[in-house]
Amino acid sequence: MELQQLRYVCAIADTGSFSRAAQKTNVSQPSLSQQIRKLEDELGARLFNRLGRTVQLTELGQAFLPRARAVLYDLEAARSEIVERKASISGPISVGVIPTIAPYFLPPVLATFTRRYPQVRLTVAEEITPLLLEKLRAGTIDVAIIALPLQAPGQHKFQSFPLLVEKLYAVLPKQHALAKRRVVSLEELQGDPFLLLRDGHCFRETAVAACKRARLNPKIIFESGQFSSILNMVSAGLGVSIVPAMALEKRPGCRYVPLADERAARTIGVVTLYGRSPTRANEAFLAHLGATS
Repeated sequence: MELQQLRYVCAIADTGSFSRAAQKTNVSQPSLSQQIRKLEDELGARLFNRLGRTVQLTELGQAFLPRARAVLYDLEAARSEIVERKASISGPISVGVIPTIAPYFLPPVLATFTRRYPQVRLTVAEEITPLLLEKLRAGTIDVAIIALPLQAPGQHKFQSFPLLVEKLYAVLPKQHALAKRRVVSLEELQGDPFLLLRDGHCFRETAVAACKRARLNPKIIFESGQFSSILNMVSAGLGVSIVPAMALEKRPGCRYVPLADERAARTIGVVTLYGRSPTRANEAFLAHLGATS
Protein backbone atom coordinates (compact mmCIF):
# COMPACT_ATOMS: atom_id res chain seq x y z
CA MET A 1 0.00 0.00 0.00
CA GLU A 2 1.42 3.35 -1.07
CA LEU A 3 0.53 6.89 -0.02
CA GLN A 4 -0.08 7.89 -3.63
CA GLN A 5 -2.69 5.14 -3.92
CA LEU A 6 -4.51 6.61 -0.91
CA ARG A 7 -4.46 10.03 -2.58
CA TYR A 8 -6.00 8.50 -5.71
CA VAL A 9 -8.77 6.84 -3.67
CA CYS A 10 -9.66 10.15 -2.03
CA ALA A 11 -9.58 12.02 -5.35
CA ILE A 12 -11.91 9.50 -7.00
CA ALA A 13 -14.29 9.67 -4.04
CA ASP A 14 -14.27 13.49 -4.18
CA THR A 15 -14.76 13.80 -7.95
CA GLY A 16 -16.85 10.67 -8.65
CA SER A 17 -14.76 10.02 -11.74
CA PHE A 18 -11.48 8.33 -12.65
CA SER A 19 -10.77 10.90 -15.37
CA ARG A 20 -11.45 13.93 -13.16
CA ALA A 21 -9.41 12.32 -10.33
CA ALA A 22 -6.53 11.84 -12.78
CA GLN A 23 -6.67 15.54 -13.69
CA LYS A 24 -6.83 16.55 -10.03
CA THR A 25 -3.77 14.48 -9.10
CA ASN A 26 -1.80 15.32 -12.29
CA VAL A 27 -1.47 11.73 -13.45
CA SER A 28 -2.68 9.90 -16.55
CA GLN A 29 -5.93 8.02 -16.21
CA PRO A 30 -4.41 4.63 -17.15
CA SER A 31 -1.76 5.04 -14.44
CA LEU A 32 -4.37 5.98 -11.85
CA SER A 33 -6.60 3.05 -12.82
CA GLN A 34 -3.63 0.68 -12.65
CA GLN A 35 -2.73 1.85 -9.14
CA ILE A 36 -6.31 1.46 -7.92
CA ARG A 37 -6.47 -2.10 -9.30
CA LYS A 38 -3.15 -2.84 -7.64
CA LEU A 39 -4.49 -1.58 -4.31
CA GLU A 40 -7.71 -3.55 -4.67
CA ASP A 41 -5.73 -6.69 -5.45
CA GLU A 42 -3.61 -6.14 -2.35
CA LEU A 43 -6.70 -5.63 -0.19
CA GLY A 44 -8.58 -8.49 -1.85
CA ALA A 45 -11.66 -6.32 -2.24
CA ARG A 46 -13.16 -3.81 -4.65
CA LEU A 47 -13.27 -0.22 -3.45
CA PHE A 48 -15.27 1.23 -6.35
CA ASN A 49 -18.19 0.19 -8.49
CA ARG A 50 -17.57 1.25 -12.10
CA LEU A 51 -20.96 2.26 -13.44
CA GLY A 52 -20.27 3.60 -16.90
CA ARG A 53 -19.01 7.13 -16.55
CA THR A 54 -19.79 7.29 -12.87
CA VAL A 55 -17.96 5.69 -9.98
CA GLN A 56 -19.34 4.86 -6.55
CA LEU A 57 -17.68 3.55 -3.43
CA THR A 58 -18.49 0.01 -2.49
CA GLU A 59 -19.45 -0.81 1.07
CA LEU A 60 -15.82 -1.75 1.80
CA GLY A 61 -14.69 1.38 -0.03
CA GLN A 62 -16.86 3.52 2.26
CA ALA A 63 -15.19 1.88 5.25
CA PHE A 64 -11.72 2.35 3.76
CA LEU A 65 -12.08 6.04 2.76
CA PRO A 66 -12.04 7.60 6.28
CA ARG A 67 -8.93 5.59 7.13
CA ALA A 68 -7.20 6.77 3.96
CA ARG A 69 -8.11 10.39 4.71
CA ALA A 70 -6.84 10.04 8.29
CA VAL A 71 -3.47 8.69 7.12
CA LEU A 72 -3.04 11.56 4.64
CA TYR A 73 -4.14 14.10 7.24
CA ASP A 74 -1.63 12.79 9.78
CA LEU A 75 1.12 12.85 7.16
CA GLU A 76 0.36 16.46 6.25
CA ALA A 77 0.20 17.43 9.93
CA ALA A 78 3.62 15.86 10.50
CA ARG A 79 5.05 17.67 7.49
CA SER A 80 3.60 20.98 8.63
CA GLU A 81 5.03 20.53 12.11
CA ILE A 82 8.52 19.87 10.72
CA VAL A 83 8.29 22.94 8.49
CA GLU A 84 7.12 25.04 11.42
CA ARG A 85 9.89 23.77 13.67
CA LYS A 86 12.48 24.48 10.98
CA ALA A 87 11.14 28.01 10.60
CA SER A 88 11.12 28.73 14.34
CA ILE A 89 14.15 28.63 16.63
CA SER A 90 13.57 27.09 20.03
CA GLY A 91 15.02 24.64 22.51
CA PRO A 92 17.82 24.71 25.08
CA ILE A 93 21.34 26.09 24.75
CA SER A 94 23.99 26.16 27.46
CA VAL A 95 26.79 28.72 27.28
CA GLY A 96 30.03 28.66 29.26
CA VAL A 97 32.09 31.79 29.80
CA ILE A 98 35.24 32.69 31.74
CA PRO A 99 34.92 35.11 34.70
CA THR A 100 37.03 37.83 33.05
CA ILE A 101 34.49 38.05 30.20
CA ALA A 102 31.14 37.14 31.77
CA PRO A 103 30.26 40.40 33.60
CA TYR A 104 31.42 42.71 30.82
CA PHE A 105 30.78 41.20 27.39
CA LEU A 106 27.94 38.78 27.98
CA PRO A 107 24.99 40.70 29.55
CA PRO A 108 24.10 42.90 26.53
CA VAL A 109 24.66 39.98 24.15
CA LEU A 110 22.30 37.73 26.10
CA ALA A 111 19.70 40.49 26.49
CA THR A 112 19.41 41.09 22.75
CA PHE A 113 19.50 37.36 21.95
CA THR A 114 16.68 36.43 24.35
CA ARG A 115 14.54 39.28 23.04
CA ARG A 116 15.03 38.08 19.49
CA TYR A 117 14.59 34.36 20.27
CA PRO A 118 12.19 34.16 23.25
CA GLN A 119 11.55 30.43 22.72
CA VAL A 120 15.20 29.50 23.33
CA ARG A 121 15.92 28.31 26.89
CA LEU A 122 19.36 29.70 27.62
CA THR A 123 21.55 28.86 30.63
CA VAL A 124 25.01 30.22 31.49
CA ALA A 125 27.90 28.63 33.40
CA GLU A 126 30.83 30.78 34.58
CA GLU A 127 34.08 28.84 35.03
CA ILE A 128 37.77 29.05 34.24
CA THR A 129 38.91 27.78 30.84
CA PRO A 130 40.01 24.21 31.78
CA LEU A 131 36.67 23.49 33.43
CA LEU A 132 34.73 24.90 30.48
CA LEU A 133 36.64 22.66 28.09
CA GLU A 134 35.80 19.67 30.27
CA LYS A 135 32.15 20.67 30.14
CA LEU A 136 32.34 20.91 26.35
CA ARG A 137 33.84 17.41 26.15
CA ALA A 138 31.12 16.07 28.44
CA GLY A 139 28.37 17.79 26.46
CA THR A 140 27.04 19.74 29.45
CA ILE A 141 27.59 23.05 27.63
CA ASP A 142 27.21 23.78 23.92
CA VAL A 143 29.42 26.84 23.52
CA ALA A 144 32.35 28.32 25.47
CA ILE A 145 33.40 31.97 25.27
CA ILE A 146 37.06 32.18 26.26
CA ALA A 147 40.38 33.78 25.37
CA LEU A 148 42.19 32.50 22.26
CA PRO A 149 44.40 30.89 21.11
CA LEU A 150 43.30 27.69 22.73
CA GLN A 151 46.16 26.03 24.60
CA ALA A 152 44.95 22.79 26.12
CA PRO A 153 45.59 19.04 25.87
CA GLY A 154 43.48 17.54 23.12
CA GLN A 155 42.74 20.91 21.58
CA HIS A 156 42.23 19.20 18.21
CA LYS A 157 38.87 18.09 19.60
CA PHE A 158 37.64 21.68 19.55
CA GLN A 159 36.93 24.25 16.89
CA SER A 160 37.08 27.98 17.53
CA PHE A 161 36.67 31.34 15.87
CA PRO A 162 37.59 34.83 17.13
CA LEU A 163 35.03 37.46 18.09
CA LEU A 164 37.11 40.51 19.00
CA VAL A 165 40.56 41.71 20.02
CA GLU A 166 40.98 44.10 22.93
CA LYS A 167 43.98 46.07 24.14
CA LEU A 168 45.55 45.70 27.56
CA TYR A 169 45.92 48.59 29.98
CA ALA A 170 48.06 49.30 32.99
CA VAL A 171 45.83 50.28 35.91
CA LEU A 172 47.63 52.63 38.29
CA PRO A 173 46.71 54.46 41.48
CA LYS A 174 45.82 58.07 40.66
CA GLN A 175 48.85 59.32 42.62
CA HIS A 176 51.27 57.12 40.65
CA ALA A 177 54.04 58.99 38.87
CA LEU A 178 52.97 57.53 35.47
CA ALA A 179 49.21 57.92 35.95
CA LYS A 180 48.94 60.89 33.57
CA ARG A 181 50.97 59.35 30.77
CA ARG A 182 49.29 58.64 27.40
CA VAL A 183 50.99 55.24 27.20
CA VAL A 184 53.22 53.30 29.55
CA SER A 185 55.66 50.42 29.06
CA LEU A 186 55.79 47.60 31.55
CA GLU A 187 59.54 48.15 31.91
CA GLU A 188 58.68 51.43 33.63
CA LEU A 189 56.72 49.54 36.30
CA GLN A 190 59.76 47.60 37.43
CA GLY A 191 59.72 47.48 41.20
CA ASP A 192 56.01 48.30 41.60
CA PRO A 193 53.93 45.78 43.58
CA PHE A 194 51.60 43.89 41.23
CA LEU A 195 48.05 42.71 41.82
CA LEU A 196 47.06 39.92 39.41
CA LEU A 197 44.48 37.24 38.87
CA ARG A 198 45.38 33.93 40.47
CA ASP A 199 46.61 30.85 38.62
CA GLY A 200 43.96 29.10 36.56
CA HIS A 201 42.63 32.29 34.99
CA CYS A 202 43.77 32.55 31.40
CA PHE A 203 44.11 36.33 31.65
CA ARG A 204 46.85 35.85 34.22
CA GLU A 205 48.81 34.02 31.54
CA THR A 206 48.17 36.90 29.13
CA ALA A 207 49.42 39.45 31.69
CA VAL A 208 52.48 37.38 32.61
CA ALA A 209 53.32 36.93 28.91
CA ALA A 210 53.28 40.71 28.47
CA CYS A 211 55.61 41.07 31.47
CA LYS A 212 58.01 38.49 30.02
CA ARG A 213 58.20 40.37 26.73
CA ALA A 214 59.14 43.46 28.75
CA ARG A 215 61.66 41.39 30.76
CA LEU A 216 59.73 42.31 33.87
CA ASN A 217 59.52 39.90 36.77
CA PRO A 218 56.44 41.27 38.56
CA LYS A 219 56.49 41.40 42.34
CA ILE A 220 53.05 39.95 43.02
CA ILE A 221 51.62 40.89 46.41
CA PHE A 222 47.94 40.09 45.85
CA GLU A 223 46.01 37.53 43.79
CA SER A 224 42.28 37.37 43.21
CA GLY A 225 39.68 35.71 41.05
CA GLN A 226 37.95 38.97 40.12
CA PHE A 227 39.01 42.20 38.49
CA SER A 228 36.75 44.17 40.84
CA SER A 229 38.81 43.13 43.88
CA ILE A 230 42.04 44.04 42.11
CA LEU A 231 40.70 47.45 41.10
CA ASN A 232 39.67 48.17 44.66
CA MET A 233 43.18 47.39 45.82
CA VAL A 234 44.74 49.59 43.12
CA SER A 235 42.32 52.38 44.02
CA ALA A 236 43.58 52.14 47.61
CA GLY A 237 47.13 52.68 46.36
CA LEU A 238 48.39 49.17 47.15
CA GLY A 239 49.89 48.40 43.76
CA VAL A 240 49.44 48.27 39.99
CA SER A 241 47.83 45.76 37.66
CA ILE A 242 47.03 44.88 34.06
CA VAL A 243 43.46 44.67 32.79
CA PRO A 244 41.75 44.20 29.40
CA ALA A 245 39.79 47.02 27.78
CA MET A 246 36.40 45.57 28.71
CA ALA A 247 37.28 45.71 32.43
CA LEU A 248 37.89 49.47 32.48
CA GLU A 249 35.51 50.52 35.23
CA LYS A 250 35.14 54.02 36.59
CA ARG A 251 37.01 54.07 39.90
CA PRO A 252 37.91 57.38 41.60
CA GLY A 253 41.33 56.12 42.64
CA CYS A 254 42.33 54.35 39.40
CA ARG A 255 43.93 55.55 36.19
CA TYR A 256 44.00 53.39 33.06
CA VAL A 257 46.94 53.84 30.69
CA PRO A 258 47.34 51.86 27.45
CA LEU A 259 50.39 49.62 27.29
CA ALA A 260 52.98 50.62 24.71
CA ASP A 261 53.46 46.97 23.67
CA GLU A 262 51.45 46.50 20.46
CA ARG A 263 51.18 42.77 21.20
CA ALA A 264 49.62 43.49 24.59
CA ALA A 265 46.11 42.38 23.64
CA ARG A 266 43.83 39.40 24.05
CA THR A 267 41.53 37.73 21.58
CA ILE A 268 38.05 36.72 22.70
CA GLY A 269 36.56 33.81 20.84
CA VAL A 270 34.03 31.00 20.77
CA VAL A 271 34.86 27.32 21.14
CA THR A 272 32.65 24.34 20.31
CA LEU A 273 33.23 20.60 20.26
CA TYR A 274 34.55 19.42 16.91
CA GLY A 275 32.19 17.16 15.01
CA ARG A 276 29.13 17.87 17.13
CA SER A 277 26.15 18.85 15.00
CA PRO A 278 24.78 22.20 16.22
CA THR A 279 21.09 22.70 16.87
CA ARG A 280 19.25 25.59 15.26
CA ALA A 281 19.40 27.39 18.62
CA ASN A 282 23.18 26.92 18.71
CA GLU A 283 23.55 28.18 15.16
CA ALA A 284 21.43 31.23 15.96
CA PHE A 285 23.49 32.02 19.05
CA LEU A 286 26.81 31.69 17.21
CA ALA A 287 25.52 33.93 14.43
CA HIS A 288 24.31 36.45 17.02
CA LEU A 289 27.73 36.49 18.69
CA GLY A 290 29.44 37.10 15.36
CA ALA A 291 27.06 39.93 14.49
CA THR A 292 27.30 41.75 17.84
CA SER A 293 31.03 41.50 18.52
